[in-house]
Amino acid sequence: MFPNFRLSMAWLHTWFGLVLGFVLMVVFFFGSLSVFDREIDRWAIPQSRFEPQPMPSFDRILLPVFKDMKPTPEAIEQARSRVDGPMAETFPVQRWGAYTTHRDPVLGLFSGHELPHAKNKDDSVFGTRTIDPRTGAALPDDHLKIGSQFFYPLHYSLHLEWKNLGYWIVGFAALVMMVALVSGVVMHRKIFRELFTFRPKKHTQRSALDLHNLTGVVALPFHFIFALSGLVIFGGIYFPVTHTQLEPLHELHEKHEAKETGLPHEKAGVPATLASVDAMVAEAQRRWAAKGMAGDVGFLSVQHVGDANAYVSVYRAGTDRVTLTGEGIHFKGSTGELIREDPPVTVVAGINNFLTGLHLQHFRHWLLRWLYVLGGLSGCVCIATGFLFYVEKRKRQHAKQTVSGARWVDAFAVTTVTGMLIATFSMLIGNRLLPTDLPARGNVEQYLFWGAWVLACAHAIWRTAPMGEARMSPAWAEQCWAAAVLAVAAVLLNWVTTGDHLLRTIANGYWPVAGVDLALLAAAALAVVAARRLRRRALGPSVQAKAARSPEVANA
Repeated sequence: MFPNFRLSMAWLHTWFGLVLGFVLMVVFFFGSLSVFDREIDRWAIPQSRFEPQPMPSFDRILLPVFKDMKPTPEAIEQARSRVDGPMAETFPVQRWGAYTTHRDPVLGLFSGHELPHAKNKDDSVFGTRTIDPRTGAALPDDHLKIGSQFFYPLHYSLHLEWKNLGYWIVGFAALVMMVALVSGVVMHRKIFRELFTFRPKKHTQRSALDLHNLTGVVALPFHFIFALSGLVIFGGIYFPVTHTQLEPLHELHEKHEAKETGLPHEKAGVPATLASVDAMVAEAQRRWAAKGMAGDVGFLSVQHVGDANAYVSVYRAGTDRVTLTGEGIHFKGSTGELIREDPPVTVVAGINNFLTGLHLQHFRHWLLRWLYVLGGLSGCVCIATGFLFYVEKRKRQHAKQTVSGARWVDAFAVTTVTGMLIATFSMLIGNRLLPTDLPARGNVEQYLFWGAWVLACAHAIWRTAPMGEARMSPAWAEQCWAAAVLAVAAVLLNWVTTGDHLLRTIANGYWPVAGVDLALLAAAALAVVAARRLRRRALGPSVQAKAARSPEVANA
């Protein structure tokens, strides 16, 4: 089909990259935002604008909250199709859990409850709550944590939950991206020279290709490792061996594992009270300290609540290393007696934990976090310039042949690149404008995001007419201007609605909110620069020459 291997790789790189580049653009951009998802949460929920807190006292703070928790109405409603007969009125508690990171000022709690008459006897329903760990006071559940509950899941699931469709699309896109990276290296014979080549003053096609090659080569190891580690993290979804081929052995394996570890698999059926969990946490921290490890608690859980077989598991936060680690220590719930201390993991499990930790970046290293952001944004630039190169290379030919292929690709590229920014900034503006007591406030914020993105798509399609004359679509520049205005508006609205303007947050050293504001202003500045350059390029050579002689246009 192709005269040589390099041309076949070029075809593969072009079409695989084009078809799934739209998905990868979303993955890269919201993955970059997810590096600072907790900081975005604090910007979005002013009630959480205080310093990160350690895991609080279980006995004084958490226990009363857990005893008050019930399954959420949404969880009960979703479970109706999973039960035989009418839905039960009460749901006995099975387990409690609390999770935090070194960047969380608030604390997320969950409770698992039995689902009576469930078709699957292991099925459960869950309750969730977010609290102020200093007092135990509950924060509004309908206030969306935009960073950790929206941007972060969008990065890996696209919010397409039906049959895990989003996970499969992202996984396939990650696999294709690895193919595109390899084929991109093969097709570029002078890859090291391209590493140092960027000619911004050349015509659009040449500049776009230079920047595409530059960002692709510089961040190639980052992109490859993160595509691979993302596939490893969700390997259980892509290869669900445990609950498919090995389903008959699953229950037997869990019972065998419980016998080996000493952690009860089933309830004893005998009521029992819970001993002091604070004493168990202190003992776990003492054991970590004896090994020279940091002693912050990241995850705390109680299994078989209220039963004689209850046990408490305490896991270390592990912020001192890249690998995802817990060093779990488990205690008998009724007495506080030590049951088990997790042994060192196997080599295979250690590699898996390292790749997972490398991707999820729970470590405490701010410089490395910013390198993650730069790597993710370089991926965005690589994909966006790939779109531009594809359109610029083909628009004249398609215009002569009256083919609309380049127009549609350009419209979807505008939607994916600048439209995504407009949707993101619109959501932040809605977050600052919506009343705090508005019912289902988080859902409204999500509707604003999707609605703004749909409008951006409609605008991009509407403004593709110049493509029929082999000119650049004005939608690029227009949406850049819109993104700049929205980003500045979000910063101003944060000041007006909370009083936390930049001078105040910087003076107080409160960088989570100051950082988001500064990032918005930086995005606005880049959008203005891009809009001006795109506008000049859209004018065309003859019009640019005329514009150069016109003070009004030259100063625009």
